Amino acid sequence: MLAELVIFDCDGVLVDSEGLGNRVLVEFVAEFGLAMKLEEAILLFKGCKMADCVAVIEKKLEKKMPQDFVTQLRARTAEAFERQLRPIEGIEAALDKINLPICVASSGPPEKIKLALRVTNLLPRFEGCIFSSYEIGSWKPSPDLFLHAAKNMGVQPASCTVVEDSVLGVRAGVAAGMRVLGYTEQSEATLLEACGARVFYSMYQLPSLLSHH
Repeated sequence: MLAELVIFDCDGVLVDSEGLGNRVLVEFVAEFGLAMKLEEAILLFKGCKMADCVAVIEKKLEKKMPQDFVTQLRARTAEAFERQLRPIEGIEAALDKINLPICVASSGPPEKIKLALRVTNLLPRFEGCIFSSYEIGSWKPSPDLFLHAAKNMGVQPASCTVVEDSVLGVRAGVAAGMRVLGYTEQSEATLLEACGARVFYSMYQLPSLLSHH
């Protein structure tokens, strides 16, 4: 069955934000006395909802973070995005070739998704087709967000292809009964394959992966 809808995750799939966002996080938690390596942060927090990230940080520090921690972190992240965020290499070329309906389904808040897409000039492509976990109160690996996106786009789950880069996202797509393509580096391929994704390493490959199974 060929795809009728392509559902994109945002961070790490459309925009190159995993390293950038986690660098901001690592620098910020260092101010509270927590030393973390960037690689460790990416591994721990990729695809995670913010509340879970904070819980991990608090456990490591054995203390509660200040109430405005998330607000401050989001403000710092937004600032970094405005200055440095770039689209994932090859994503524009891929989107130019994909003749299917597309949408975004991300765990981030709507304003963060829109900011990321605006800064990278991808927003016009997804205008009106942006779905956030915060709008439905359900996060990956639950399939709810992907099912919500498919329903709103008027497509059956079995006719959807999800493009993801995190284990949580792949598990959510599989649980939704969708085909999942895992965009990753070779070092992490087995992780995503084990969850049920077909992995690929370059966005330039994406259009041909969508046109045949």
